[in-house]
Amino acid sequence: MAPAAAGDAAPAAETPTTLAAQVRQEVLPHTVPLPIIDLRTRPAEPAAAEPAVPAPLRARSSRRRATTGPTPTRVGARGVAAAPTRRAAKTAQLLDPRAAPARHARGHRAARVGVVAGLAVVASLVLGSAATVTAAVTGDQLFGVAQGRVAEVVDAQQPAPTAEVSVPLPARAESIPSPTVEAIPAALERCATPAFTGALAAGDDAAAIAAAGGAESFRTAVASGGAPCVALGDSARVWVVLNKTRPNSPLDFRPAALAIPDVRSVEGGSLRSDAAAALSAMVGAAAAAGVGEIALLSGFRSFETQQTTYGSQSDAVGVEQADLSSARPGFSEHQSGLAGDVVACAETCGTLDELAATAQGQWIVAHAWEYGWITRYEDGYTPVTGYVPEPWHLRYIGPELARAYHDGGWHTLEEFFGLPAAPTYAP
Repeated sequence: MAPAAAGDAAPAAETPTTLAAQVRQEVLPHTVPLPIIDLRTRPAEPAAAEPAVPAPLRARSSRRRATTGPTPTRVGARGVAAAPTRRAAKTAQLLDPRAAPARHARGHRAARVGVVAGLAVVASLVLGSAATVTAAVTGDQLFGVAQGRVAEVVDAQQPAPTAEVSVPLPARAESIPSPTVEAIPAALERCATPAFTGALAAGDDAAAIAAAGGAESFRTAVASGGAPCVALGDSARVWVVLNKTRPNSPLDFRPAALAIPDVRSVEGGSLRSDAAAALSAMVGAAAAAGVGEIALLSGFRSFETQQTTYGSQSDAVGVEQADLSSARPGFSEHQSGLAGDVVACAETCGTLDELAATAQGQWIVAHAWEYGWITRYEDGYTPVTGYVPEPWHLRYIGPELARAYHDGGWHTLEEFFGLPAAPTYAP
């Protein structure tokens, strides 16, 4: 090979430091300059000069290749020596044990920056989540976009306001009342009681009432339907109810035993034996009380006698008026032997209409119940009984039932036994 010309100076030996300086002098416009961080703790010493190995020139390509290392200096730049190739620069850096490669330093720095950035992101997420939860729980305001979103969620979850209603507490009970239970046997139990049914079968009305627990218990059971074995239509019973809808049974009924009471008799009449005895006791008590004498005007009337009596009345005043004061045959209480019309007497006896104004009539109202008698047709109860007031018409129901009738303030047998009113006859 021919020696080099005198005008061409041989390329001087270049160190790695010199190469790095040359690299920093000129940067291609399409690259991003990266700083080279010097991590050495002591000043670098000049490295021994080593002969540079020139790299063969490569044909310039129309397309530039992006590199990850230092950008080489363009060859042929004015006033600047030819830059070493990338391989030569890298070889020089590897041969220098005291210089850390720029690529390695850049890699560590990028790793540190990534770690710091990741920690910053995690911290922001944690702090942001904590702030969001705190705001949702305590109601503190947030800032930025999150504030509006949290506010909308919180507002949507707020419960609707409810009005407070003051409910007063109940008054304190001083004591708990004990329940009062009235012992009223059922209908089947009442009618299945041997003592009760035995008295009914024997025809002993007083014993049946006693077996039922007394007159009021008997009345309550019958009125409520709790004693179906008691027949209020049986003319032989002291509790029979006869009115314009409830005739005698049978229609021509006649009592088994009649007796003449020990009282003055105007027309001569008889009563059922128990009723006759009760009337005698009442008249004697009235005389002993000094109110005067009471006489029996009319007692038992047979079915045939009642036909004559009612016929006379209807012929005199007409059927409509006769029905208000006289019973049709078969419907009269006189036919049962349990009813009697009484008058007041002095030297002579008065009429039926005069009784109410006498001392005897007033005494009867006050004391007749004590002897088993009641005034059957009272004033003001014609819509129930169907008859005009008859203070002289007394009806015997026995002392037990008469006491319950008086004590209960009853005025008609229909109401006493829970029966419907009977103002007119059935068509």
